[in-house]
Amino acid sequence: MFSQQNVNYDESKVPDFEIPDLFTTFDGKKIRNIKEWETIRRIELTNFFINNVYGKIPENLNIKSWKIVEEGTGEINGKARRKQIDIHYENNGKKLTFNILLYLPNNIKKAPIFLGFNFYGNHVVFNDPNILISNAWARNNETYGIVNHKLSEISRGAQEINWQVEKIIDAGYGIATIFYGEVDPDRNDFSDGIHPLSYSENQNKPLENEWGAISAWAWGLTKAMDYLEKDKDVDASKVIVFGHSRLGKTALWAGAIDKRIAGAISNNSGCGGAALSKRKFGETIKSINTSFPHWFCDNFSLYNDNEEALPVDQHSLIALLAPRPVYIASAYEDKWADPKGEFLSGYYATPIYKLYGKTGIDSKEMPDVNQPIYNCVAYHIRDGKHAVLEYDWEQYIQWANIHIKSEKNKIKPKP
Repeated sequence: MFSQQNVNYDESKVPDFEIPDLFTTFDGKKIRNIKEWETIRRIELTNFFINNVYGKIPENLNIKSWKIVEEGTGEINGKARRKQIDIHYENNGKKLTFNILLYLPNNIKKAPIFLGFNFYGNHVVFNDPNILISNAWARNNETYGIVNHKLSEISRGAQEINWQVEKIIDAGYGIATIFYGEVDPDRNDFSDGIHPLSYSENQNKPLENEWGAISAWAWGLTKAMDYLEKDKDVDASKVIVFGHSRLGKTALWAGAIDKRIAGAISNNSGCGGAALSKRKFGETIKSINTSFPHWFCDNFSLYNDNEEALPVDQHSLIALLAPRPVYIASAYEDKWADPKGEFLSGYYATPIYKLYGKTGIDSKEMPDVNQPIYNCVAYHIRDGKHAVLEYDWEQYIQWANIHIKSEKNKIKPKP
């Protein structure tokens, strides 16, 4: 793991740097309109992130089958119905299955959905004895009773505060979640999870520009979208991807590569997520690649202690979601994730949103703590530490009511 002894938390020590211009291509061509953004600049930015940051996702991994393995109708005091769906893949003689836990409000015919990964199994998000416990490898955590990398009954409902399932249902939304370890175990080992299904002969790890774990998890969200489009109880045109920390990075990348996703929420996503890399504040590219070398493609390590060489920064990632709504959230005590860098990515991505006639962040001055901005590019910094709290979900629901749920703001999904 990377030592934090020499980490910069001093704004006066942030180096001078240039923000890459979103309207200028790598070869100096000026972008003048939406068509040129979509057909030239957006494509080259996406390709840079694919080949140099997150890694290329294989094209041959499509759903082999899916099956609803459990259902319940009178859930959450009669307010909701529950589905648990196995999504199955086969390739190269190998198999992988992951399970989607889906709660839907009973009073909505086709519900908008919050979709996101969880860290410790579907059973932690709500204290429901019917939620299946995954057999996949998990990070040990004594608090949740996880030893020998096995999930257990002890952690059932342990993260209810982080998910606020009943509050989401009461607001008229469904919620779909997946244990991220079923798609790709969070360890520096590419011998399990989804990766081996895509290997060529004699390959045992991704190539330098091929997918790391974040791209694998993003792939999982896009495959969940494939299922949600088939579910008659879901409004697949109003699916909002959500993620915290490394899964916030994942949500942004999934939203960037899959235009069917209606909006994205990045909660305390930090380096490789919403935070500007060139600030070198808190977690840096070198520290994240040292501590978690499996998250990104190998080519990203070329920018260790070399952020100034990047022809992009994370505002470029935010811009790739335009014109779809995006919410960036920070926590005041979470200096490691660089709240100011997260905020500035939203600010510097705003010109692309304005190109589409959307509202963004117009001032470089951060808002006060607990004073959210509910624009198409939204932001808040709240009291507290690196976590997802009830306050966060209250803001996400209010923002989604404005930018996702409203028919006048409905975004037509594109393949």
